[in-house]
Amino acid sequence: MLPYALFDTHTHFDVEEFALDRIELAQQAKARGVEKLLLIGFVAERFQALQQTQQQLQQVDQTPQCLLAPGLHPVYVEQHRPADLQALERFLNRYSCVAIGEIGLDRFLPQHKNAAIQAQQQQYFMAQIELAKRYDLPVLLHIRKAHAECLAILKQLKFQHGGIAHAFSGGVEEAKALVKLGFKLGITGQITQPNAKKLLQVVQQLGAEHLVIETDCPDMTPRCCYDQHQSRQRNTPANLPYVLTALAEVLQMPCATLAEILWRNSHQALRL
Repeated sequence: MLPYALFDTHTHFDVEEFALDRIELAQQAKARGVEKLLLIGFVAERFQALQQTQQQLQQVDQTPQCLLAPGLHPVYVEQHRPADLQALERFLNRYSCVAIGEIGLDRFLPQHKNAAIQAQQQQYFMAQIELAKRYDLPVLLHIRKAHAECLAILKQLKFQHGGIAHAFSGGVEEAKALVKLGFKLGITGQITQPNAKKLLQVVQQLGAEHLVIETDCPDMTPRCCYDQHQSRQRNTPANLPYVLTALAEVLQMPCATLAEILWRNSHQALRL
């Protein structure tokens, strides 16, 4: 038995990329200390896949406990319809969910700089924040190039349920502002990349007490898991220990000590 337990706070382990070997990968993750993982939603048509994946893994021994967080992702805003918000609420009523996510604002891609698209993102984000307030749930935030705007909306709507700022990509002041609103910062395999200087600064400034770790599988693969041609391979929950190790090196802490803090932080963020 490993001396610590890990919580993968952000996965898309329900997607088709894992259809053939999901059980095997889940058992590998469990063997590497991953005791819990969060299944994150992004479009309404895949909400049921979250629950089916949870059910599939619950029926197999030696797999992590799977928790549900359905949501409407800002990058897919052109696919979302008002009825999807109703589908989200039905899912919250039918199944035990620990958060709503991933939700937020994304101004990174060229098509998302369009004013009409930005307005749509805001509408879906605000509607889901109101749902989280109504159902007393934390949220998983997706924010790219929109931290000030996102913070303004959270303050405007007086959101006090906190959650996790997934794959945090902002600066130190933005990190502090989110922490002040009750959020933990999600650290991915990005911390293993040579260009992660801003993230390293945030981690060193804020310290372990405000962090959680995640794979964001199948994306955000740790650098050590690239192939011999330096091509990104599919990320899996079994790679979470690489994120822990890299973070421990940055913070100059023993892995076991850091893992205990992160486990506690994850439960606090999701109010478990």
